[in-house]
Amino acid sequence: MITRPEGLTPLGRNALDDQEFARLVRTITGQPDAEPGDVRVEPVGYLIGTPSTEALLRVFGTARLADGTTTNWSCFVKKLQSARHWSQLHLVPEQMRENFVQNLPWRLEIAVHQSTLASLLPDGLRLPALYRLDINDDDERAALWMENVIQVPGPWPLERFGRAAYLLGRLSARRQLHLVKPLLPRRDVETPGVALRYYTTGRVMMGALPVLADADTWRHPLLASAVCNTGEHRLKDDLLALAERLPAVLDGLDALPQTYQHGDASPQNLLVSEDNEDEFVVIDWGFDCPQAVGFDLGQLLVGLAHAGELAPEALPLIHRAIVSAFMEGLAADGMIVSEDQVLFGYLGSLMCRATFTALPLELFNHTGDAATIAIFEQRVRLTRALVDLVSPIG
Repeated sequence: MITRPEGLTPLGRNALDDQEFARLVRTITGQPDAEPGDVRVEPVGYLIGTPSTEALLRVFGTARLADGTTTNWSCFVKKLQSARHWSQLHLVPEQMRENFVQNLPWRLEIAVHQSTLASLLPDGLRLPALYRLDINDDDERAALWMENVIQVPGPWPLERFGRAAYLLGRLSARRQLHLVKPLLPRRDVETPGVALRYYTTGRVMMGALPVLADADTWRHPLLASAVCNTGEHRLKDDLLALAERLPAVLDGLDALPQTYQHGDASPQNLLVSEDNEDEFVVIDWGFDCPQAVGFDLGQLLVGLAHAGELAPEALPLIHRAIVSAFMEGLAADGMIVSEDQVLFGYLGSLMCRATFTALPLELFNHTGDAATIAIFEQRVRLTRALVDLVSPIG
């Protein structure tokens, strides 16, 4: 009779039986004779925004070792799914749903761990340890049981942004098109900029821009108040004027030197462990297709500001630091491009990916409490900072 530890019940279909659980604990502890003790599962307090992520959880437990001592262990469980299981799929227009499902590579993170990518990472970047992988191809779901990285608390210093940019530059140089292939081969994936163009056409041009052009959007009390309080009365006009340049910017990005990059290199995906502050544990890879050189710098710049953990006014200083550091990283691994090319790749991608979607319009149905008002004002300031940064290109 198969039995399962009661503490793993919150994992649902991914709850392990006693034998599987014992093997997992022995893998994590590195002790072949370890005997599992207590175990509990805790949901991760993070708003999931990716349709291919079903759940994020941490598992904590104890184990008794051969010498009679007890040790603590933990792991991180990421449950993946095809977009066809996404709870918000109904929001995608019916005629676009199947195309959306097929274009969202839910198996990408599995491919990362099954590839030779780890051997390409420069010193200072590493993947989290993978303890166990469960895949159900018939149901298009999976679960990765990974290292639980305990992060250094507090804000990122400027030097850490520079260090990350340098290493991302080295990674980009090592993943040029003549050196590597996509992690997850599929139709049209080797076309330069295909993922960013798909995102920009759908999420931005068809989704965000009609809403931003609607006068009623700007009359909403939460946004109207934030605009008034920040003095950003020209923000709407500046956004719409910038939007007219999107097609030309996309064409310009495709003409630049291309590399396979991380694809979603926000600080939230570059974990700094308490055990080693000199390296980044790299998670949540995205956009697995050729992208313009400099693409990764956009998410590195905006990730913490978008999460409300960095003042928008800090972006210009970080911007200057990461461009020079990224250039050094490229050169260190033999990729020589001009600073103008990197700037266009970085800022053009940032324009397409983040500038028109920074306003928190999804919160329009919230009450005007102090926290929500503060979010709107912060995002208005962030949008202005992004518009000012990306406007010179093109």
